[in-house]
Amino acid sequence: MTEILDKRDRAELFRTRLATAMDTGDITQSALARAIGVDRSTVSQLLKSEAARLPNAQVVGESARVLGVSADWLLGLTDRPELAADLMASALTFTEAPRALVDEQIFNWHRESEGYKIRHVPAGLPDMLKTREFLEWEYSPHLGRTTAQAIGASEDRLEWMRGAGSDYEIAVPLHELHAMAKGHGYYEGLPSQIRHAQLTRLLELHDQLYPTLRLHAFDARKLYSAPVTIFGPKLAVIYLGRNYLAFRDRERVQAITLHFDGLVREAELSSRDMPALLEKLVNSIDEK
Repeated sequence: MTEILDKRDRAELFRTRLATAMDTGDITQSALARAIGVDRSTVSQLLKSEAARLPNAQVVGESARVLGVSADWLLGLTDRPELAADLMASALTFTEAPRALVDEQIFNWHRESEGYKIRHVPAGLPDMLKTREFLEWEYSPHLGRTTAQAIGASEDRLEWMRGAGSDYEIAVPLHELHAMAKGHGYYEGLPSQIRHAQLTRLLELHDQLYPTLRLHAFDARKLYSAPVTIFGPKLAVIYLGRNYLAFRDRERVQAITLHFDGLVREAELSSRDMPALLEKLVNSIDEK
């Protein structure tokens, strides 16, 4: 239940925050008075009076505008001093997504959300579950001679992510798994032994880490999803290819979380069904 401040306490909080904002912005009483269109004595009274009265909405609003803070913060209605525009800017960010195994931004988001459940729809297969041989095949065309170094540097981070205390729920497009087994599409040219080892690795990790790790397979023809990662309750990131679109406002994070939950609910194969599918795909490679 929200605490209701006594009017004297709220007036005192307003005076304290007004003084703090003026000090931070290096704005004098005279300068503030001129900017908001009142006498200097009015500002002086706002800062020194012990009366329980608050200034009118016009004075509060203009003071907030000039000082670069929110009126809600001045009045003690929020603990965040940012203006609405600043809050919106921090709620939505558009950052570069370098072609790397675990770039700094992704790793920082994982560290920030340590202990929270992480929901993930990869573009293909999740990097943290890939074998070293698969990563070398996949990243060599881009990273060239530095591929081995990049993989080595990323392995510690991937290991940290696995042991960070976060539960992972991953929804993989079903067609990606079948394409992997057959060596079709994106996986054309990938040697069968690497495909076999990769699917076997998925099966082993699922057995070892379940239920901390839950894999699901959804049919993209029925319900499509862009690559997305939801880092707990406060951050959702959509992968666009060269950029990340990150949301921190509650409404959008909840909406993207509901989208992911819908994928899981409508999944062709739940986490309990995945071992049978992976075994079938591994055997299909053995039979060739």
